[in-house]
Amino acid sequence: MAPPHLLTLRQLTAKGLRPGGQGVQAQVLWRSRRYGAPGVRAAYLYDVRFALPKRTATARQRVALGKANAARRTCPECLRDAGYVLPRHLGTCLDCAEEMAAA
Repeated sequence: MAPPHLLTLRQLTAKGLRPGGQGVQAQVLWRSRRYGAPGVRAAYLYDVRFALPKRTATARQRVALGKANAARRTCPECLRDAGYVLPRHLGTCLDCAEEMAAA
């Protein structure tokens, strides 16, 4: 329903673009009857002519992200990689949390 030069954020991302600092150019509004989110919903549109190519992470940034994600998966109790991000409310892997609850 929108002009072809106006795209949503997901459509820009699919084309390898980002808004590039431009504000929202237009919006599409529709009535939602979805359970839990009734009311009016909006899709924000950006002009593809002002969009810029997506930036890629440097090698150092990728290494830093890998280390940070590994730290989020490592249990402080048993010191093993759980294979998933540890729940913050437990602070340990699920196996260690079960052992602590049983004790």
